[in-house]
Order: sequence, then structure tokens, then C-alpha cells
Amino acid sequence: MNNKIGFDNEKYLTMQSEHIRKRIEQFGDKLYLEFGGKLFDDYHASRVLPGFKPDSKLQMLLQLKDEAEIVIVINSDDIEKNKIRGDLGITYDVDVIRLFNIFTKIGLYVSSVVLTRYEGQPTADAFQSRLEALGIKVYHHYSIKGYPSDLKHIISDEGYGKNDYIETSRKLVVITAPGPGSGKMATCLSQLYHDHKRGINAGYAKFETFPIWNIPLRHPVNIAYEAATSDLNDVNMIDPFHLEAYGKTTVNYNRDIEIFPVLNAMFENILGGSPYKSPTDMGVNMAGNCIIDDEAVCKASSDEIIRRYYVGLCDRRKGLISEDEVMKLSLLMKQANITPESRRTVSAALAKEAQTNAPAAAMEMPDGTILTGRTSELLGAVSGLLLNALKYMAGLDDSILLMSPHVIEPIMDLKVNHLGNSNPRIHTDETLLALSICATTDENAKKAMEQLSNLRGCEVHSTVILSPVDERIFKRLGINLTCEPKYN
Repeated sequence: MNNKIGFDNEKYLTMQSEHIRKRIEQFGDKLYLEFGGKLFDDYHASRVLPGFKPDSKLQMLLQLKDEAEIVIVINSDDIEKNKIRGDLGITYDVDVIRLFNIFTKIGLYVSSVVLTRYEGQPTADAFQSRLEALGIKVYHHYSIKGYPSDLKHIISDEGYGKNDYIETSRKLVVITAPGPGSGKMATCLSQLYHDHKRGINAGYAKFETFPIWNIPLRHPVNIAYEAATSDLNDVNMIDPFHLEAYGKTTVNYNRDIEIFPVLNAMFENILGGSPYKSPTDMGVNMAGNCIIDDEAVCKASSDEIIRRYYVGLCDRRKGLISEDEVMKLSLLMKQANITPESRRTVSAALAKEAQTNAPAAAMEMPDGTILTGRTSELLGAVSGLLLNALKYMAGLDDSILLMSPHVIEPIMDLKVNHLGNSNPRIHTDETLLALSICATTDENAKKAMEQLSNLRGCEVHSTVILSPVDERIFKRLGINLTCEPKYN
């Protein structure tokens, strides 16, 4: 477990907001700022850059709130496919409403939602009705034939011109989305086209935390980004435009490099010339300047690559992704010079399984101690592990029983004899409920419950794929979970 701070969050907030203000001043009437990655709850960034706060970008934006408005973009195909945000376990459409509520509650102005790649999908129409019932304005953007190479068609009334024009009222328009592939950049470019026709001097900039442009291409932080977006086939690349223009090596990724000629042509149409010589020029990301311990960041990023690999293995076992995606994750591990065994909990869990001949799990504690959990008659392996970890953190002897069988057995009876479950062992959510009941009368159980928040950031490996219930509990507790790609 990596406890060393590698990133200066306060420096980041200051540098980032200053840099965005300068970019706003560069253009006349309006700046469309594409927020890549997650504007809120950026747990990937906080894992690979220890010290980065998950809401850092939000806090930075609050410093600009009087001059900013937010437009949330969602791909209509993602609504149709019920695409899930992996770190929170909720669908993209649900996350749009969640984001709207969060932004509004803290005082940020959300002006509208855009449904991109809209083709009259029934689920997209149903979602639009739901948004409008909440008083949220909705716009449609469409797929454009020949995108991104047919510039003449794209930059025409039959291309961007067919999209709805998003009415905005403030100087800084932040374009964000629940996840990648939502169409944020295309939304910005469409707005530039429409604004030009209306005589509005508008500009575009990109705030993408990853890949970090001013660290090496094969730095573990940048490799971890490729692992996180393996489903999009994103590839980090040396920015050829920047190299040609300035003779400097910087890192960008394939989609931005591919779209750059479109953006350049757009600016040339609008301004008679482009303010940017490269995709790197478009960016406003200061994260690379705020890394204060490269060794800590490398370790955290390597851990993330292995976690992504295990997620890929399990998704392949569930039939959710192809073998090619798993192969890509495997190659990324080789590039980072790490193996699955670099994750300390893996060998400990597998050894416990071999010893007990039943599913097992292991957790790395903040002090580096490895604890294990085995399958018993009453508890599944991860439930037992959770209790062991809470006892350890509370300084309780391992032999102490935190929960009486008199509390557990009625739950098991309810599951099997009344709710039709074939597995009587209690899940992690049931374990925590039982523990909270015991905590009302038992001092040890109370001490253990008080340690729950200290589990955030711990590493766990299970020798079997867990139930969705157990996976959700670990996510809510902030525990980094991996599983062997096999079912119990």
C-alpha cells in the first residue's frame, strides 16, 4: 500500500485556475473549455497521483464560478447500452443527474445537457423527458458523416450546422461528461461554428489531466491512463505537431492528434489563422508541474495498472470485453515492467486458498501488514477479511468474536428459508449491518465499527469473482479490490 504523498494539491489548484483565466483572456467573447476525465470524484487521478483530491478540479472551478457555466454531454448510444461508470457502479444517464444535482447544490450553474450521436433512440428520448421534467434544458447533436476527416462536410450547414445551437450566457463554458467517448470536443467545435455564424468571438481549450504532457511517454502515470481507457483504444503518442513546431517532445493521445487538423481548419475559418500549433498547445493542464515525489507517483501508478489488468481479466470472464483488450492490458504491464505478483495481496490470497481449499482473500493494511480471510460456515472470505481488518485497526485480539452467532444465524435463516438463496453465508453488507447491531451492546464491536473510514485506500485481492453486492460495498468503503477471473 502506497501512503507517500507524491502530488501538491494546493499548488495545483492555484496554478490551474490562474492558467485557465489567462486562456479566457486570450479569446474575445467566450471560451469553451473541454473538461476531459472526471470533473467530480476523479478517483483514478487520486489513485495514481497520491495527494490529488478527487474533487480538486471542482474546487478549482469554484474559484471561477461567477464567470462559468456547465454543459453536461452524454452519448445517446451510452444511454442505449446502459454504460456503467466503473468506479461508482452507476449508469452514465444516472450520473448526469447526479452531477447536475452536485454542481447545482454547491453553487455552480448548469445550463443544459446535450445528447450527442442522437438518432431518436427510445432510451435517449425517455431520458430527455426525465431531464425536462426536472427543468433541465436538452439539446441534440448528431453523427456527422465522414467525421473527422471530411473537413468540408463537417464545417458546413450539413455538418456542425445540423446540430442544435446551445444557448449560453457566460464567458467560460465548461463542457463535461460522465466518462470518455461522450463527444465533448465535437460539442465545443460545433459551438465554435455556430458562434462564428452569429458574430461571436469564441475560443476553445482542453483541460485533460491525462496523459500528462510534460512527463515521459512511458511514465507509469501515462501508462496507467492507457490502461484506464483500454476500452476506447486510446494510445499515448509523442505529439508530432508540437515536435515539428517547437522541437520539443510532449505527450498527447491519438484522438486529440487525429482531431487536430479539424480544429485547425475550424480556427482558420473563424480567425483566418489558428492560435494553436499543436494539440499540446490546446491544453491547460498543470498537473505535471505539481508532482513532488516521482517515486511515490510511479509506485501508485504501477499498482493501478495491475488493478486495471485484473478488472480486464474478470470482465473477459464475464464476456464483457474481448481478448484483445486483455492482451493490451498485459502489454501495458510489460511496458511498466511489473507483473501481477507485484500486487502483494495476490500471492497472500492464493496461498490462503491453497491452504484451506476454499475461496480466500487478502488485504494490505496502511502499515504494510497483510491480513487474510477464509471461507467459513457463517462468513464468506471477504466478510471474514473485513472483520479481521477492523479488529486489527481497533487493536483487538484476533480471537475476539465481534458478532454473536445468535445475530448471524437468523440472517442466514432468512436468506435460505424465506428469500430463496442457496448460499447461506452472509455478504459484506449483511456483515456490516450485523456488526452495527452488535455495536449497540458490545464495546469491541463498537470499536471495530469506528475503524470503517480508515479502510479507504486499502488493497484487497479475492481468489474468486465477488457478488455485485460485495463489489459495491468495497467501492463505497474506498477499498481497491481485484479478483481472480473465476467464479466460486
